[in-house]
Amino acid sequence: MTDSIKIFKAKENNLKNINLEIPKNKLIVFTGLSGSGKSTLAFDTLYAEGQRRYIESLSAYARQFLDKVGKPDVERIEGLTPAIAIDQKTTSKNPRSTVGTITEVYDYLRLLYARVGKQHCHKCGQPISHMSSSDVIEQVMSLPENAKLVILAPLVNRKKGTFADMLESLRNKGYVRAMIDGVMVRLDEEIELAKTQMHTIKVVIDRVVIKEENHQRIAQDVEKGLKESFGELEVEVMNHEEVGCEKHIHYSEHMACFDCKISFEPLEPLSFSFNSPKGACPSCDGLGIRYALDMKKIINEELSIEDGAVRIIYGFNKGYYFKMMKAFCEAANIDTNVKFGDLKEHEKKAILHGGVEEAKFSWKRHNLSRKWEGIVKIAYDMIKEEKDLAEYMTEKTCSDCGGNRLKPSSQAVKVAQKTLPEIISLPIEDSHAFFQNEKNFAYLSEQNQMISAPILKEIKERIFFLHDVGLGYITLGRDARTISGGEAQRIRVASQIGSGLTGVMYVLDEPSIGLHERDTNKLIKTLKALQEKGNTVIVVEHDKETIEAADFIVDIGPEAGKFGGEIVFAGTLAKMHKAKTLTAQYMTGKKKIDYYYERPQEEFIEIQDVNINNIKNLNVQIPLKNLVAITGVSGSGKSSLILQTLLPVAKELLNHAKKVKKVDGVSIEGLEKLDKVIYLDQSPIGRTPRSNPATYTGLMDEIRTLFTKTKEAQLRGYAIGRFSFNVKGGRCEKCQGEGEIKIEMHFLPDIMVKCDDCHGQRYNAQTLEILYKGKSIADVLAMSVSEALEFFAKVPKIKAKLQTLNDVGLGYITLGQNAVTLSGGEAQRIKLSKELSKKDTGNTLYVLDEPTTGLHFADVDRLTKVLHHLVDLGNSVLVIEHNMDIIKNADWIIDMGPEGGSKGGLLVDEGTPAQLAANHKKSGSYTGYYLEKEIKELKR
Repeated sequence: MTDSIKIFKAKENNLKNINLEIPKNKLIVFTGLSGSGKSTLAFDTLYAEGQRRYIESLSAYARQFLDKVGKPDVERIEGLTPAIAIDQKTTSKNPRSTVGTITEVYDYLRLLYARVGKQHCHKCGQPISHMSSSDVIEQVMSLPENAKLVILAPLVNRKKGTFADMLESLRNKGYVRAMIDGVMVRLDEEIELAKTQMHTIKVVIDRVVIKEENHQRIAQDVEKGLKESFGELEVEVMNHEEVGCEKHIHYSEHMACFDCKISFEPLEPLSFSFNSPKGACPSCDGLGIRYALDMKKIINEELSIEDGAVRIIYGFNKGYYFKMMKAFCEAANIDTNVKFGDLKEHEKKAILHGGVEEAKFSWKRHNLSRKWEGIVKIAYDMIKEEKDLAEYMTEKTCSDCGGNRLKPSSQAVKVAQKTLPEIISLPIEDSHAFFQNEKNFAYLSEQNQMISAPILKEIKERIFFLHDVGLGYITLGRDARTISGGEAQRIRVASQIGSGLTGVMYVLDEPSIGLHERDTNKLIKTLKALQEKGNTVIVVEHDKETIEAADFIVDIGPEAGKFGGEIVFAGTLAKMHKAKTLTAQYMTGKKKIDYYYERPQEEFIEIQDVNINNIKNLNVQIPLKNLVAITGVSGSGKSSLILQTLLPVAKELLNHAKKVKKVDGVSIEGLEKLDKVIYLDQSPIGRTPRSNPATYTGLMDEIRTLFTKTKEAQLRGYAIGRFSFNVKGGRCEKCQGEGEIKIEMHFLPDIMVKCDDCHGQRYNAQTLEILYKGKSIADVLAMSVSEALEFFAKVPKIKAKLQTLNDVGLGYITLGQNAVTLSGGEAQRIKLSKELSKKDTGNTLYVLDEPTTGLHFADVDRLTKVLHHLVDLGNSVLVIEHNMDIIKNADWIIDMGPEGGSKGGLLVDEGTPAQLAANHKKSGSYTGYYLEKEIKELKR
């Protein structure tokens, strides 16, 4: 069996007929410039072929249920093993998915609680017992010897009535005594109970002493008592202090709380599933959240009713409700010209809810026939009719389940004195410590320990691997929608290690994304563990530490796009240090990223009283006209501070944005010194193949205008619409401007073939006859940014837009490249270039979330230069970042931490890179520690 994977003549996308041999069962890193062909080789060639071979091994019947995978453009691959891809795509958009469900830990927790969980009444908190008559007999007989017992059968618990018939029936059955309202009485005496008062009645089955010779008698008493009270029994120990036991003991054959009159169903795993009616909170259907009207969004207390205080019924097409409210206010003597906030409380309540006595009035003179039911009722009715009015709703934690998703009876079950919601709300590092502590489960009976052992083994393993990949700060209950791409990938890595597979080829896409330098070593250790199990681990990566930890490095280049697609180096780290590739030069320090400026900090944005997620009472100042880096380990509160606290307020104040979700109680000053805020994230620039860099940046409009000005276009009367592939006229109608036609192949993968009319050019023949400098519009869209920059060198508007694309390192992408094929980092840089090409006001706040994602050292170099250029123009740039090359070149650093999750949310340190590096021993800043090393390397 071959000990290597051999690739022959790979030509997928921009790969240039490459041949490559890589060792098996090693940690291999594919690196190179963004767009050089790393992902094409790793995912579109190696992984795609591994998947295709597996799927083709299945029957035709099975294949119809799987995604069909086409054959990559490669002559052959030898030594290929089954492949698993772990990419950057987030795990789930389903609000019902949590970290616990996607890692399967929650499934094992449900099983654990169903099998060994102790039920408690969710109202009074008392344990709920479930015993057979034999169990009850055994429990009673286990009481201390010589204990004097009164065995009672409870019949009535706090009910009104005389119960004369019941008492007569007991007499006829031969019972002598009963305990009524806590007092022992003889049944042969006359008993009169007040009909209007609450009574508790228990019949005395026997009075007996615990002795071996009384075993048979006690057994008969217990069975008799259980039968009399339909499965309930009470024992009162008269000499409880003398023998050392409880005075009152309750036994039950049912899962029920006798005091609260609540019965319980037997536990099963579905009892703890928030996706099943058996376990889900009935109020929120297991979502943990509910949508409610937000009065702050409906009412503007600074305005009068006449001026539109009640937004939901003011303005276009809301006249009917507005007239109703005015007529109501007139009848109730409520002044409609006074600010809503200045109205009396009972007046506000009347407007919001209606139905007050003094507000009754005749509707006839207003031609209105409806009773005024209040704004709240109208708002709910309107929201049911018009979905766009959901902007007046706000997401709130379900008050019935407290956001825990489960129904009350399920939340009250305990294992090791902890409920399931308590377990899943713990940070993984804490839950890891909880399950590792054997003492927590020592209380279980021998039988329950045998039952729980295999379940606990699975839980411990999965939690251990999650902790080991640097995710100790997140909780098992965290909503999967809030997980970043890097976190999702590390969760899947942890799951794969737990699966114990061997002989597999794992392909990972930049697993270090979102990781602080401190945690990168944890990730590398995890990848090594995966490899040591006998797997081949291929990582597409730019991180220096990961590259240095690799057994084999493949450097792809030399440039990007059509100038890449070649193997410029393949070998060990030692050999790479002697190579002359761009990657090697940055790895060895021959090239350095050094753009540090000593800019002053004179004006600030001041944020005070931040309380969100793990941040508590934080005050911080962010200097303006600086490149500011927000740093800290994963989960330390960076995004909470900037994206959830500062950004919504900035958008509302500077961009006049609506529907923003702001954090309550926060004070932000200094934003008035800015003109606008621009947030550049990594979401796609378009979700269809019709979107591309040319259309997004506005280049397409300029190019189409240029073509309409050619002599031939003017002679034919072609307008600008003629050169759009999205509308009839100039596009090819056979493929409707797609350039490709999908052919369904049933059991084979669907094939996308070039349109045989336009040959993939999207336009009809007449449109393609219009040439500018010898090129058709289809030829222009096929150009790379760098080619187009040279071609349009004398067209200022087009050149300016192309220059910014080139400046942010996107010279390799084509103008017409399908937006769906762009990475998150590429999409973010296209957005940045679009903003750079606009006329600069010199007073903008730019907010970027990890802009170095997917960037090679050379691309980070170029991006750092661009960010500093923005600051030179008088703008303020705020970057949430882990990349040390950006951080060490920042003007100012705000370091959050010290840890993630509940141990984070604090301002650890702030200052220049040099100040953080010098102060890290005192402040405990991990960022400062690594900055010290980086600054020393720069000075060498």
